[in-house]
Amino acid sequence: MSGVAGGVVVQAYRFALDPTPAQDRDLHRHAGAGRFAFNWALAAVRANLGQRAAERTYGLDGEQLTPVLGWNLPALRRAWNTAKPQVAPWWGQCSKEAFNTGLDGLARALGNWSASRSGRRAGPRVGFPRFRSRRRVTPSVRFTTGTIRVEDTRHHVTLPRLGRIRTHESTRKLARRLHGGTARILSATVRHTGGRWHVSFTVEVTRTVRAPARPQATVGVDLGVASLAVLSTGQILPNPRHLNQAQARLRTAARTLSRRQGSDRRTGQQPSRRWRQAKTRLARAHARVANLRADGLHKLTTSLAATYGTIVVEDLNVAGMIRNRRLARHIADAGWATLRRHLEYKTTWNGGRLVVADRWFASSRTCSSCGVVKPKLPLQVRTYTCEHCGLCLDRDLNAAINLQQYVDRSGRQTLNGRGANRETTLVVAGGCETTTPHHQPGGLDGDRRLATADCNTSTH
Repeated sequence: MSGVAGGVVVQAYRFALDPTPAQDRDLHRHAGAGRFAFNWALAAVRANLGQRAAERTYGLDGEQLTPVLGWNLPALRRAWNTAKPQVAPWWGQCSKEAFNTGLDGLARALGNWSASRSGRRAGPRVGFPRFRSRRRVTPSVRFTTGTIRVEDTRHHVTLPRLGRIRTHESTRKLARRLHGGTARILSATVRHTGGRWHVSFTVEVTRTVRAPARPQATVGVDLGVASLAVLSTGQILPNPRHLNQAQARLRTAARTLSRRQGSDRRTGQQPSRRWRQAKTRLARAHARVANLRADGLHKLTTSLAATYGTIVVEDLNVAGMIRNRRLARHIADAGWATLRRHLEYKTTWNGGRLVVADRWFASSRTCSSCGVVKPKLPLQVRTYTCEHCGLCLDRDLNAAINLQQYVDRSGRQTLNGRGANRETTLVVAGGCETTTPHHQPGGLDGDRRLATADCNTSTH
């Protein structure tokens, strides 16, 4: 593939770690320090709000009130630096980045709550921040300053105050870019998930945009459950169903965990060693399912982006469909939203484009030959038969072909069919993608649109 002029993008490189027991304790200590700083700052903010509210009941106002404690990161950091000798005399054992991680998390949470309350933030209402519990919060710490380095051995990374930590896998992909001068590390985040520590480097990368193998070709991708994707070329990509295959293992691990002696906050009982081991086994079983799903989606999207110049997918209301209790687990296991998100940036990297079909586009009910739209097409009908021209083919393949033709049909009205004469608009992903509609006066919200619009998601 020929290369064209590239650009600078920000992406992440994630590697599993193999820390020593001492380094594991240090990592947990740093994560705990961030949680402590978050809880302390939240308590200070709540006390400040309560004090000002009480003073108002006494008739005080204006400059007579207690000064406001700022909610932004610099204000919280100044308050923490003033109080840390008294509230955390052990603060010198951890990097300042650990405390900054907790303070930054609180500043973002308070900002989201304020924006949601004033209507500047779309989506569901965001509640006021709550105190972080050691049992419910994922241990993590973010480093933005200090020594952050990927060693030349390609099996070690260096982090501030933690030193040199061995990685479970090779770091050659990132090391090559750093050595060639096409990448610069901005930050590093260490997180404990799936029973293992991982480090994620946020990197500024200079990429060379490549041209796809077939730049003039257009492919329609119809997503489903029985088959993960059906291409307009006739290729059927089966759904691996990783979660279903792991159900027996997950049930056994969960049942074993429930029979162990866990923690009890009412009596102060500490979890047993066997309970911790069972919890780690369950977490690793779930992590394996997530890793298998991510690996399959990456391979599929990389292949599509490197082959076709234009890829057309549907704008699916996944949040609404996942409320169907019969299909929720299967839809979540398929990872449709992740697949679309991968295609958005991979098509850009490969010099192609991703077109998102309008949510009202009846891809399943429209005849790919003559354009006639059926008023109804139940999900149990898996073969599309057109009474107008006699076309007979698989329902999913018909939808994929309609998606392929969507670019040419955009702006034109479809033929016949109740409610099918709505004009469609061409939407190119990457800054102009359609969003899930929210509640509007006199209109239909996303969930009601799902119930009334064409069920063209090819769920099986």
